[in-house]
Amino acid sequence: MSDAVKGPASYFPSIEAKYGRPIAEWKALIRAQTGLKHMELVAWLKSEHNMGHGHANALVADTLREMKNEG
Repeated sequence: MSDAVKGPASYFPSIEAKYGRPIAEWKALIRAQTGLKHMELVAWLKSEHNMGHGHANALVADTLREMKNEG
């Protein structure tokens, strides 16, 4: 049985290494962008932080999933 991380979180180590911020900081930035939909948040990360699409999408998907589970 493997304990390998799957889904969006599998991108997190490479996101931290490439963009120099911890995942918690990226998620806080995403949470601060109120009123934006999933793809709007992805576009924001890409344009404001020069993040690649896959990394941005993984962060947004995981953050929105957390927010939904909190709410």
